[in-house]
Amino acid sequence: MDNTSANRNNGIASLATEDRPREKMVRLGAEALTNAELLAILVGTGTAEESVIELMQHILRDCDNNISLLGKRTVDELCSYRGIGVAKAVSILAACELGKRRSMVEDNRTHIESSRDIYALMKPRMQDLTVEECWVILMNQSAKVIAVENVSRGGITGTMVDVRMVLRTALLKQATTIALCHNHPSGNTRPSRDDDNLTKRLFEAGKIMQIRLVDHVIVTETGYYSYADEDRMGF
Repeated sequence: MDNTSANRNNGIASLATEDRPREKMVRLGAEALTNAELLAILVGTGTAEESVIELMQHILRDCDNNISLLGKRTVDELCSYRGIGVAKAVSILAACELGKRRSMVEDNRTHIESSRDIYALMKPRMQDLTVEECWVILMNQSAKVIAVENVSRGGITGTMVDVRMVLRTALLKQATTIALCHNHPSGNTRPSRDDDNLTKRLFEAGKIMQIRLVDHVIVTETGYYSYADEDRMGF
């Protein structure tokens, strides 16, 4: 049997009717499918050794069954799996990106009432970043979000933030309240001395410009640090 025939036999069509993810989705809804089954719909075929669902289970296991980690894989990394070519790898990563963007829309709170709201708003934007970025959430006096803007992009261990640029961005958007947010790709939520200095400088400069800095949140994939929660905004 050639590879083409083997792949066809290990595709979705070769599965028992009750196990076919497309039919299962039609009957029971998308929420009834496992992550592997959803990915199998995109990929379509497996290999001579693995059915398409088994192949997706294999890849997910290598990502600790974490869709976020899967989304961080490169095309080349996915193509290292037998049965995954460029087209399939791109389809998988495109699905992960769509999921992230949907999360960004659903978690976009109109009002910021706590550090948890800031984390929920910013995590989808920052969880997959491999370098540090700094963003500012621009709000009106009632803490209603006006816009979210990127103000700096740096390296793995840090990013330079111009306080004047942050305040200029706030003035252009007519924001009276802001929250600063940056990520730590290392996963460590502990602020650095540079983070402390930036928070203090922006807090003091904001008071002069009558722009209130309500929080500075450090985002990681598994948690966050809030200067406001730690009562360290003005030191």
